Amino acid sequence: MSIFGLLVGLLIGALLSGLIIWIVGKLNLGLEVDGFGPAYIAAIVIALINMGVTWLLNTMNLAIAGGFFGAIIHLLIAAGVLMVSSNLVPGIRTKGFVGALVAAVAIAVVGWIVGLALGAFVTA
Repeated sequence: MSIFGLLVGLLIGALLSGLIIWIVGKLNLGLEVDGFGPAYIAAIVIALINMGVTWLLNTMNLAIAGGFFGAIIHLLIAAGVLMVSSNLVPGIRTKGFVGALVAAVAIAVVGWIVGLALGAFVTA
């Protein structure tokens, strides 16, 4: 893959993630978003924080198991990352940890639905 293809893929991924964050912000589920611009920036910040958390966990040889326990740990990490990003990006606010937890679940569900829709569109 060329560097151009990689950059285009990253931009499209960030646009989709920003769209998902913006949609969840409109649902009033613990996340407030002022517009698509802050949601797009938040998507990039969240990706960078996730990359740092993953690197840190791998460096400390901490593997998060799958299954129900692993899903709960991933959800708690996602809520924490969402809270940190809301402190870094103007225009994004979470309503405490519970709000971030609910928003993280909503982001996962909306992302899953968008992925299904895009998969159906691509294979059609």
